[in-house]
Amino acid sequence: MISSIVANMGVLAVFKYYNFLNDNITGIAHMFGFTNHIPYLKMILPIGLSFHTFQAMSYTIEVYRGHQKAERHFGIYSLYVMFYPQLVAGPIERPQNLLHQFREKKYFSYENAVLGLNLIAYGLFKKMVIADRLGVYVDQVYSDIGNANTMSAIIAVIFYSFQIYCDFSGYSDIARGCAKFMGYDLMYNFNRPYLSKSVSEFWTRWHISLSTWFKDYVYIPLGGNRVSTSLWYRNLLIVFLLSGLWHGAKWTFIFWGALHGFYLLFGIITKKLRAKIKSVLIPAKWTGISIFVNRIIVFALVSIAWIFFRAPDFITALKVLQKIRECNFTFNLPQLCGEKGPLNLMLSVAVIITLFLSYYLPRDMKLKYSAAFLTITTFLIIILGKDVSNEFIYFQF
Repeated sequence: MISSIVANMGVLAVFKYYNFLNDNITGIAHMFGFTNHIPYLKMILPIGLSFHTFQAMSYTIEVYRGHQKAERHFGIYSLYVMFYPQLVAGPIERPQNLLHQFREKKYFSYENAVLGLNLIAYGLFKKMVIADRLGVYVDQVYSDIGNANTMSAIIAVIFYSFQIYCDFSGYSDIARGCAKFMGYDLMYNFNRPYLSKSVSEFWTRWHISLSTWFKDYVYIPLGGNRVSTSLWYRNLLIVFLLSGLWHGAKWTFIFWGALHGFYLLFGIITKKLRAKIKSVLIPAKWTGISIFVNRIIVFALVSIAWIFFRAPDFITALKVLQKIRECNFTFNLPQLCGEKGPLNLMLSVAVIITLFLSYYLPRDMKLKYSAAFLTITTFLIIILGKDVSNEFIYFQF
């Protein structure tokens, strides 16, 4: 098991983190007047490396723990590691869920085909209609943050929260849809994360396959919460620092992970105090309002963290925060979104509202509504997704 983990992590470290580490060594060397002569590597990152590395490691660990029987068929094992629908951006599967499906005989199923096509269409809608539409505005603000005001910066931050959600969850829907069409079931990866009432709940709803991976293979082996308080806090921070580093070889990603770790620790430390204040200040009949306020606060905290995830560097991220702090709420449409941007801004607001309305549709559309759903979704993709298509955000990592 150790040999397998070292080999998998070694490949990931060389391809994804070697130059990042070398950059930091160079910076430290310059601080002390030395020159770093370690060469940089010019290599193309293998497609989906972070995802299929973690998937391969989950197989090794589960077999070692006795939770999964070793797969003796090399072709089936290879298919598990490199299954094309979820190869590039997940969800990160477990052998217990996927391996046995490759040994089952599959037949064409009309129901699976329709459900799969519905998922693919919904994923394309989230990606091409919502995420890419919002990305037009977000890219404009982040690339010229010096000319933005408070209002445009806040809108860009909110839009990016929905952009990355629709982009990544859209990919997951497409992956699940492709697999479902062929008769395979992949795990559910997103569960309406922006309706979370706490940051800890957010991480049970966002990128579920990754958060449970870190929980099962890092957090629990470190002791989880069955250790002293200080070690428990350490375990949480380690998990979120690793999560940030996993997303990208940049300090902004590491800070993003650390910020979420801080959110969780603050929530744990102040839990009893907040409960006491809530019991005194908020009547029982206002519970609904309290839940709504909690969701707004969580969304705001998550959105602030996304600034460091989106910004190319710390300087840009701090400029965005500075623009928000200036409290210049002048609503000037050309200044907010450029001379040709008002229509795109209004469309962006409309597609966000559409997203929330879609939350209340059945998770897998009923068969009798499938034709209408596919027709309307295709129409929206063609009309609203026109000329705004971009690569999936997670392809960049």
